[in-house]
Amino acid sequence: MRKTSKPGVSPSITIRVSGSLFATHLSYLDQLVDSATECLLWPLLDLARLKEFDVDAVRYLARSEGGRFGLVNCPQFLRDWMRKENSERAA
Repeated sequence: MRKTSKPGVSPSITIRVSGSLFATHLSYLDQLVDSATECLLWPLLDLARLKEFDVDAVRYLARSEGGRFGLVNCPQFLRDWMRKENSERAA
């Protein structure tokens, strides 16, 4: 059985996401998150320097936050968009 990290239980590691985050970047970001989890670290994505992103990236962040990683320094407009994506997906 593979052990996984859990928020608030495991030590964390911060992954700084800067510049752009598009669908083509998500597999690489998944690899970083998986690597942290395999090391029993809770990944935190720091979005303070994120400038550009597409709808696929927003959906990825909205779908995965809290379960696979946490978010820090997430701009409010991005949080609002993520909330909208989650509510549309639930409908």
